[in-house]
Amino acid sequence: MTTAPQPATQPEPLWRPGEDRVARAQVTRFQTWAAEQHGAPAPVPGDPAESYAALHRWSVDELERFWQAIAQWCDVRFASPYERVLAERGMPGATWFPGATLNYAEHALRAAEDPDRAHQPALLHVDETHEPTPVTWAELRRQVGSLAAELRRLGVRPGDRVSGYLPNIPHAVVALLATAAVGGVWTSCAPDFGARSVLDRFQQVEPVVLFTVDGYHYGGKRHERADVVTELRAELPTVRAVVHIPLLGTAAPEGALDWDTLVSADVEPVFEQLPFDHPLWVLYSSGTTGLPKAIVQSQGGILLEHLKQLALHCDLGPQDRFFWYTSTGWMMWNFLVSGLLVGATVVLYDGSPGHPDTGAQWRIAERTGATLFGTSAAYVMACRKAEVHPGRDFDLSRVKCVATTGSPLPPDGFRWIHDEVAEDMWIASVSGGTDVCSCFAGAVPTLPVHIGELQAPCLGTDLQAWDAHGKPVVDEVGELIVAAPMPSMPIRFWNDPDGTRYRESYFEMFPGAWRHGDWITLTSRGSVVIHGRSDSTLNRQGVRMGSADIYEAVERLPEIRESLVIGAEQPDGGYWMPLFVHLAPGATLDDELLTRIKRTIREQLSPRHVPDEVIEVPGIPHTLTGKRIEVPVKRLLQGTPLEKAVNPGSVDNIDLLRFYEDLARTRATG
Repeated sequence: MTTAPQPATQPEPLWRPGEDRVARAQVTRFQTWAAEQHGAPAPVPGDPAESYAALHRWSVDELERFWQAIAQWCDVRFASPYERVLAERGMPGATWFPGATLNYAEHALRAAEDPDRAHQPALLHVDETHEPTPVTWAELRRQVGSLAAELRRLGVRPGDRVSGYLPNIPHAVVALLATAAVGGVWTSCAPDFGARSVLDRFQQVEPVVLFTVDGYHYGGKRHERADVVTELRAELPTVRAVVHIPLLGTAAPEGALDWDTLVSADVEPVFEQLPFDHPLWVLYSSGTTGLPKAIVQSQGGILLEHLKQLALHCDLGPQDRFFWYTSTGWMMWNFLVSGLLVGATVVLYDGSPGHPDTGAQWRIAERTGATLFGTSAAYVMACRKAEVHPGRDFDLSRVKCVATTGSPLPPDGFRWIHDEVAEDMWIASVSGGTDVCSCFAGAVPTLPVHIGELQAPCLGTDLQAWDAHGKPVVDEVGELIVAAPMPSMPIRFWNDPDGTRYRESYFEMFPGAWRHGDWITLTSRGSVVIHGRSDSTLNRQGVRMGSADIYEAVERLPEIRESLVIGAEQPDGGYWMPLFVHLAPGATLDDELLTRIKRTIREQLSPRHVPDEVIEVPGIPHTLTGKRIEVPVKRLLQGTPLEKAVNPGSVDNIDLLRFYEDLARTRATG
C-alpha cells in the first residue's frame, strides 16, 4: 500500500470562494435551517471547511434525519406519507421511505405552475449551428401531458418499459417525463450505438414502446439510421408501438406513429402516484466483458439524490442555465435532465463536442448563457493541447462553475481552466457512477479547490478508503467504499431474480459495504483523489498504482494524443507493464521521444511507474461512453480470445482491439 505524499505545509488552494459566495450558497442556508429544525451542527462562522466537515459527519451518522431534512428542504410532494425514512439499512436491500408515494415527473415540471416562470425556457436545444431554440416550461408541460395520455391509450401501465433510440434533443426529455408520469420505466441509447449494442440493452428489459429517429447530425454530416431502426423493430418482439421522430425529414415507416400527432393535444399531465422504490429508469454498465448490467433505479431514490446534488452541491436554482456535454447513452444525460427538478433551464446539445472546432462547447456556453458548464476531463485536456483560449475568445461571464467527469481531471487541467477560462472559477472535478446515477465526491460551493483533487465527499455518502483488510485509511490509497446506503443505489438489476449479479458487482469483496472499483485517497484535509479503476490496477512488487497517474504525466507531452497502460500477470509469475501510445499527427516514436516518455514518468511519479515497453498503437479503444478500455485489453494480452475478452457491441472501434490480440499472439509465438 502506498502512502500519498503529504506536504510539510498545507498547500495553497487554486481557488477559494469569497465570503459572499459562501453565505449565499444553498448548502450554507440548508445547514443553518437543518441546525434549527433537525439538530444538524450549525455553520462555524468564518470556517466553511469545518462547517462542511461537520455537516457531512452528521449526514452520514444521522442518515434518517439528513434525508428527511432533504425531503423537507426541497419540498418533496408525498401523495402518501412515509412510515419512516429508512426501514432497513442493510446493503444490499436498504428500504427507503416505505409507505410513501410520489412522482418524479411531477417534481420536474413544478416550475411550470409558477405564472412568472411558465413562459421562460425550461430547455434550450442547440445543434451544430450553435443557435439555441427554447422550449418553455408551459410548452414542456403541455407536451408531456399530451404524450402521457397517448402512452396510456397505447396501454402503457406502471412498470412497463419504454425505450428511446434518440439523441440529446427535447423529444427525449418529453418522452422520459411522459413515461415517468404514467409510471413506466424509461431506458435510452444514443443513435451512434449500433443495432447489436442497442439490442444487448433493450432486449433485456423488453420494452413495449420504442421512440426512434431517422438519423442525426454529427461532425457536419448526416447519419441515417433507418436500417438500424428496422432491425430494432424486428428484434424487439415486445414492442407494441414505434414512434417516429423525423430529424432528417424522412416520412414515418409503415406502422409507426408520428411524434407531432402524439404531442399535439392540450392536456394537463396526470401523474401516477407510485411507491418510493418504484422503478424510474434502467441504465446500463459499459458491458465490456459481457452483457451490460441493466441497472434499475427508483423514482424516489433518484428524486432525493438529484435534488441534493443539484441544489446543495451544484448550487443550482431557477436563475441557472445548466449545460453538460453528454448523450442519452450516458448517465450524465439523466442527471442533466434532473436540472428541471430545481427549476434550472437545461441546455441540450446534440452534436459533436468539437465541431466545427475544438472550442465548440465554450461557444455553446456563451450562446446559451450557461452558469454551470459540465464536460469531460478529456475535452478539457484536448482544449489545452489545441491551445484554445476560452476566456479570451468567448464571453463566459455567466459561468460560475466548470465541472468535469468521466475520468480524473489531471492537475494540468485544473491549471488550464484557471489560466485560460477565468482565475475566479469554481472548478469541480466529480466522480460517481452509472450505478448510482450520481456523485460520491466532488462539488462543494463553499470549499476551496486544490489542484488535482475533488473538493470533498458528498453529503449523505459515507465515503471511505479501505485497505485490503477492510480497514479505513486516510492519506493512503485504498478501495473506494460506500459504507452506508444511499437512496439512489440500484433497487436491483433487471433479469437478476435472486440478486446474485448485483451482490457480486458491489458486495462480494466486503460483504455489507459497497466496493465501487476505484482507487482513492481521502486526504486529512477532507479532499479526495481518484487514482483510476482498481480492477485494472497496476501492481509492481506488491505496490498498487493507479493508471490515471500515468496518463496525466504522459499526456502532457505534445506528441502523445492518448495512452493506455496495462499490468498483466504472466504465466511464469512475471509481470509485464506496457504503455501504449497513440501519437499526435506528425509525431514519431523515436529514441528521443521514448527517452522523454520514460524520464517524464520517472521524474513525475517514480521509477516503479516506468513501463517495461512503450508501444505505438493506431488508437486507444473506448467504451461507447468514452472511457478507456483497460480490463479487456489486459485479458487480450493474457491470451483470452477477443470474443471472450470483450463484448464487441460495447466498444467504439472493435478493430483497434485486434491490434492487442495480434500483439498477444505474436508474443506467445515469439
